[in-house]
Amino acid sequence: MTAAIVVNDRRAGVPAWLAACLVVGANDSTARGIGPGRMLLALVMIALGLRGLVFGDFAGVWQRIPIAHLPAQGFFIYLTALVELATGIGILLPRLAKVSAGTMSVFALLWMVLLKFPAILYAPSMEAVWLGAGEIAVILAGAWTVFATLAKPDGRFLAGRNGIRNARLLFVLALPTIGLSHYFYADITAGFVPAWLPWRHGWAYLTGAGSLATAIGLLFGLWPRLAATLEAAMLGVITVLVWLPPLFAQPHDSGAWSAFLMSSAITAGAAVVADSYRGTGWMTRGPRD
Repeated sequence: MTAAIVVNDRRAGVPAWLAACLVVGANDSTARGIGPGRMLLALVMIALGLRGLVFGDFAGVWQRIPIAHLPAQGFFIYLTALVELATGIGILLPRLAKVSAGTMSVFALLWMVLLKFPAILYAPSMEAVWLGAGEIAVILAGAWTVFATLAKPDGRFLAGRNGIRNARLLFVLALPTIGLSHYFYADITAGFVPAWLPWRHGWAYLTGAGSLATAIGLLFGLWPRLAATLEAAMLGVITVLVWLPPLFAQPHDSGAWSAFLMSSAITAGAAVVADSYRGTGWMTRGPRD
């Protein structure tokens, strides 16, 4: 009987320990101000909104939503653009930041559910459909982190320390879909690596491993601030090296803007999660006592 109780206590202790790892530094007063991640997320969302208003279409990953075939397509295009623009501006304004971050979170959640979940249900064995959901999940994790940071510290699920922990967990779950895609689609990924860089497949594998390592670091509290910051920096470098040159080559092309801004939005989501660790030491390991 005593042995059974000990076993049950150990089993119950693992989730609690992982939760403690994910909550390291959560809701520290240092992280409540506007950090570089939140600023980048705001600028990218503003840019996405402006892009939608100028080109009159959905950004790349939004294209397959069913409303694209409805008579009200134009309405939804401009509504989407206005939501992106308004929430991007709003998270920079102290009085509107919390409600704007909440709206942005709901917006990203709806897009993930409407766009990606049907594909997952239809072809669950295809890694690409998980990748698509994971990319939007990173953006959602960033918006959710902003909301949770600004909301009540004692929130049960969405806000405060618990909200930040859950947003980080979503980020951790999303990263493997990105990292594994570099292995499942190594040739395609290597094709995106600039031709002037040697060992193109090696860079594909290395960056994939980076996302997997970040997920492990955050989940187990192994230098989480450093891990999240390096992930955001890596995604930023990929955005600049892979998606900025086509934009310079074709500045009037809607697709070039979509690819660059969506990659920037994923980078921003990761950067906001990294921001949430600003009150934590770079080499902190494990939960604080």
